[in-house]
This record gives sequence, structure tokens and C-alpha cells, in this order.
Amino acid sequence: MDNNDLVYAKNGGIKRLLHIMRSLRDPQTGCPWDREQTFSSIAPYTIEEAYEVADAIERADMTDLKGELGDLLLQTVYHAAIGEEQGLFDFHSIADGISDKMVARHPHVFTNSSQKQSKNKQTQDWEKIKEEERKALNQNGTLDGVALSLPALTRAVKLQKRAARVGFDWPEVDNVLDKVSEEIIELTEAKSALHRHEEFGDLMFVLANLARHLKIDPEQSLRDANKKFTRRFSEVEKKLYKKNSAPTLSNLTEMDALWNEVKDEEK
Repeated sequence: MDNNDLVYAKNGGIKRLLHIMRSLRDPQTGCPWDREQTFSSIAPYTIEEAYEVADAIERADMTDLKGELGDLLLQTVYHAAIGEEQGLFDFHSIADGISDKMVARHPHVFTNSSQKQSKNKQTQDWEKIKEEERKALNQNGTLDGVALSLPALTRAVKLQKRAARVGFDWPEVDNVLDKVSEEIIELTEAKSALHRHEEFGDLMFVLANLARHLKIDPEQSLRDANKKFTRRFSEVEKKLYKKNSAPTLSNLTEMDALWNEVKDEEK
């Protein structure tokens, strides 16, 4: 099969996709936009595609999920192509690397000695293996290796989990609730914009910690709250339209009353 045939091969799989990417990045005949891209310029698209995968899962749209997973795979292929051009790595070394990591992190699956370990023991081993991996990367601090680019709430929880491993954690949920109340007071007493900014961040951090103690995913909880707000406000708009009105023609008193109607209807 020549290169042109591979481009249009319907069942070409990953080989076809890798070839298409090389063609797009070709210095002479490739796409000008694709040739100009770098790790940094592509990174925002990679993050966006990951969120779109999560969105398709949230909506239980499996057809869309298939497409979004393809878009996310393209991002990996894109970074792999740039890495290959710079002599850093390629798609196959990426695949080998993650394969090696998964085998090393699952001795209870890939070796006979750990098959009968409890779930808790397997989790402890997993954390120990990851700790050894971080040490190999000279990440010796408790909080080293927690990615800066994570969503802020997710990163807050990961930082808190790391700190908790070495005993830096409140023992009871009530202790965290007390801290939430303390942070709210400090926020209300803040005088300057900069101080309010700082205190609001402290409050959000403690709320993330509260979520962790309550075994709640704060990102998912907030996504659900966003979805609920969107659903209810859309219903408020529909009720206004039925009255030949709209939010811009209404007021807070009317919309708040309609909001409460929507809440009652959902019960």
C-alpha cells in the first residue's frame, strides 16, 4: 500500500492516523497551520478535547464520545509527531512507556506473588510505586509532581491528599467545617480587593478539603450545580416567553418567583 492509499484506507487504524499527521507536518507539502504548531500552542487544545470527552460522557452520548475520543487521540498523535521531529520520542515510545508503567503499577495483575492482596494493600502498593517513580524524577518533596495545569479544585484536593499522607490533615469533618466558618468571617472582614482575593482563595481551598473529607468530587459537584442552574434558568426563560416577556424585560423579583416555581416543580 503506497502513502496515498494509506491516507484513504478506511481500516488503516493508528498507522493511517500517524501517516496523516506526518503529512500535515511535512515541511514542504504539509498544511501551513499544522506545520507551525508547537507543544505549547497545541496544549490548550489537548485540555479542551479532554473536557469535551468528559462532556460527552456526562451527556451519555456514546456517538459523540467516539468522536471526542478520536479528537483526544489526535492530540497525543500531534505531540508525538512534534517529539519525533525533535528527536525526543515518538508515538511508539509513548505507548511503550505507558505500557511499562501500567505493568509496573499492577504487580497484583501481572505477577503471581500479589494476586491475593486486599484492595487496601494494592492501593498502598500503588502509592509506594508512584512515590518511587517521583523519587526517580528527583521529586522528593511531599507536594512535588502535582501538575500546575490541573483545574484548581482538582489540584487543591491532590495537594491535600499528599499532605494527609504525612499526617497534615484534620482528623474530623467538624474541624474542617469550623475552618470554613473561620474563612467566611475572614473574607467578610477583608478590606481591600487584594485581601478579598486572597481570602476567597483560602475559602475555596478549605471547601475543597471539606469535599475530600465528605468523599465528594468538588469538580463533579460544581459541574452538577452548573447543570442544575442552567436547567432551572432555562425553565425560567421559558415561563417568561410564555408571558410574552424575557429576562431583559423582567426583574429580579419576578424571576426569583419563577425560579422557586421551577424548584417546586422538580420536587
